[in-house]
Amino acid sequence: MFRSHTNGELSLKNLNEEVTLSGWVQTIRDKGFMIWIDLRDRYGITQLVFDQDRSTAELMENAKKLGREFVIQVTGEVIERVSKNPNIPTGEIEILVEKLTVLNESQLPPFTIEDETDGGEELRMKYRYLDIRRNPVKDKLVFRHKMAQKVRNYLSDNGFIEVETPVLIKSTPEGARDFVVPSRMNPGQFYALPQSPQTFKQLLMVGGMDKYFQIVKCFRDEDLRADRQPEFTQIDCEMAFVEQEDVMNVFEGMTKTLLKDITGQEFGDFPRMTFADAMQKYGNDKPDIRFGMEFVELNDLVKGKDFKIFDDAELVVGINVEGCADYTRKQIDELVDWVKRPQIGASGMVWVKFQNDGVKTSSVNKFYSEEDLAKIIEKFGAKEGDLMLILSGNENKVRTQLSALRMELGNRLGLRKGNEFAPLWVVDFPLLEFDEESGRYHAMHHPFTSPKPEDIHLLETDPGKARANAYDMVLNGNEIGGGSIRIFDKDLQSKMFDLLGFSKEEAEAQFGFLMNAFKYGAPPHGGLAFGFDRLVAILDGNEVIRDYIAFPKNNSGRDVMIDAPSSIADEQLDELELKLNLKA
Repeated sequence: MFRSHTNGELSLKNLNEEVTLSGWVQTIRDKGFMIWIDLRDRYGITQLVFDQDRSTAELMENAKKLGREFVIQVTGEVIERVSKNPNIPTGEIEILVEKLTVLNESQLPPFTIEDETDGGEELRMKYRYLDIRRNPVKDKLVFRHKMAQKVRNYLSDNGFIEVETPVLIKSTPEGARDFVVPSRMNPGQFYALPQSPQTFKQLLMVGGMDKYFQIVKCFRDEDLRADRQPEFTQIDCEMAFVEQEDVMNVFEGMTKTLLKDITGQEFGDFPRMTFADAMQKYGNDKPDIRFGMEFVELNDLVKGKDFKIFDDAELVVGINVEGCADYTRKQIDELVDWVKRPQIGASGMVWVKFQNDGVKTSSVNKFYSEEDLAKIIEKFGAKEGDLMLILSGNENKVRTQLSALRMELGNRLGLRKGNEFAPLWVVDFPLLEFDEESGRYHAMHHPFTSPKPEDIHLLETDPGKARANAYDMVLNGNEIGGGSIRIFDKDLQSKMFDLLGFSKEEAEAQFGFLMNAFKYGAPPHGGLAFGFDRLVAILDGNEVIRDYIAFPKNNSGRDVMIDAPSSIADEQLDELELKLNLKA
């Protein structure tokens, strides 16, 4: 037995007990006649003490040889600390060590294994196994575990069955790029790693499983950012004999349960917003509704005043930043530079101030009279002390640009608080998007999404106006889940494939197994998949999912710890009958 207790559980109730502890040496304080050591494991820290008046000379000498991150085992008596530490659960006691065993020595770690570390992110990712010893990382992984446990309990209690689906599947042309895996036994052919278990969960409904879920790894070969990883985890769910309301009620219930259990906050019915309203009011389909700054369209007020930038624009639109009329010219110029960055792409920004003394002024006073400014201010519903920021240009682009500015200001002004939660359903998405480059429609979600029943006739006459029987759950400006009612009729599914530009042969080659399954009595079905990594991060008051993944990839999709991806030996390429043709 390496330990009788963990390093987080001893207290004054254990006084005078003999205990055995094991763990890592975190800190050493050597006063010569007395040595204190903080011993750490997953559960906490316990202070050890070596005292020359009560310890043997050999024990004192061995204690002096210890270094940071040595793995040790000690046996000793629980005594009361003279100088108590109220910041840790074991802060009232310490262990007077009687026996010390070094289980493993350690080199000096490349960064300090403490809550506040001197290690940069790339260094800590390279030595992730050391970083996990730190409380900020360890606690996030424990939090993730608790979330998974609560999800499983909720879904199991509601009649869902967890079923594993294959990881080696076939490549499909929709969605992001697939990761592909060559098959040695089938030369020249490849598996793909699943972007989601979409078709399999539909087949499980055909198979009569009725309610399925899985906390499952998914893979997408796409460009990365802070909230994306090439491999990520979904809570994947599907239900048979359901309509949209049935699915939304179940998973709104799950999210309410998680919010209550994790954050202590209770919510009534989640608000709903159509895709069209979300785009018009916030410029994106996952709005953060914890704060205002809804878009105000100004075309009717600002055109025809000889200000060419507005006159030539498809859309002039702005936001009201309450209480910020005291922004200096330097602060406003910095915002102008921010929206001009290539990532945002605006050509400039106009501002209007309604100052605390009632004065109305703007960066375009030359073109707009005080009366004009008064009408603009009235349209915004602004008060004295408010600042209005206005962008113009192509409608779709300018909405995206203003949305980014709104979110940036939300962060700068402290309006996006991690301990505040604002769930939202976004519904009535377009079923299809027309791609000018390819000259054909693409599925807004995926090709198995059903159109709204009342819009099915539009597939023949005006497909671009058909709405999807789809729904996204949004939390704090992040899409945390999305789903739809699926097509279960083979003729309607064939029609969708036609609209998406699949030939009969292509549809058969890619999805013939699903179409064949539909011939044998497919039930009405639908589902939803949550981004588990993102859900965990947001409920813990953060947004970056990397912190909640044990061994994440960096922004280049590399695992710098194990140095992957990597080349493989020529012998392996020969076995797979592959030949590399790398571009210089």
